[in-house]
Amino acid sequence: MKLSDSASEPSYLESSLGSFFGLVSSDEPAPAGGSVAAAAAGLAAALCVKAALLSTRQMSDALDIVAAGELLRDRAGVLCQADADVYRLVIEAMRLPREPDARDRRRAITVALRRASDVAAEIAEIAADVADVAARIAESGNPNLLGDVVTAALLAEASARSAAALVRINLEGEPDVELIAALSELLEKTAQSSARARRVLLID
Repeated sequence: MKLSDSASEPSYLESSLGSFFGLVSSDEPAPAGGSVAAAAAGLAAALCVKAALLSTRQMSDALDIVAAGELLRDRAGVLCQADADVYRLVIEAMRLPREPDARDRRRAITVALRRASDVAAEIAEIAADVADVAARIAESGNPNLLGDVVTAALLAEASARSAAALVRINLEGEPDVELIAALSELLEKTAQSSARARRVLLID
């Protein structure tokens, strides 16, 4: 299965779960790590929406949390496709001829990797927000949904860490010190949110 390069082909959000699994399992360059990280963040957000919908008796702002979770879920879904699309640009840049000017090829690769890093960084930001939402519901929401929100928090933390790792890999040749520092702070925040959610269940 080929990475979609036509508006006539279904997006990942329009595909079945089995089809997406098949695409990830294929020998095509994408979808890969970034798209999977985005999908994990989206699923985590969806679990938060479910838990908030069922926590209206416990949380006065449950419907506001539902709206926030839906927004995060939808943004993650868009980035699931966007990550594959920008990584396709990286592959295209890498396939450019080295002659007559290798500098043009290197410049194109750098630009493409930067775009891919921007998408991955946004995935990490969304995942961090999802982890915070999950922690809030775990602490104040319907106790019958604790398993769901702890799952959401753990998925979100994994998503954020994965996306941040991809940024580091993409920018290895030309590190962005400020972005790496910002992502480190984001991961710390995400870890704290995940720990808050797990603490309600008294698990490490």
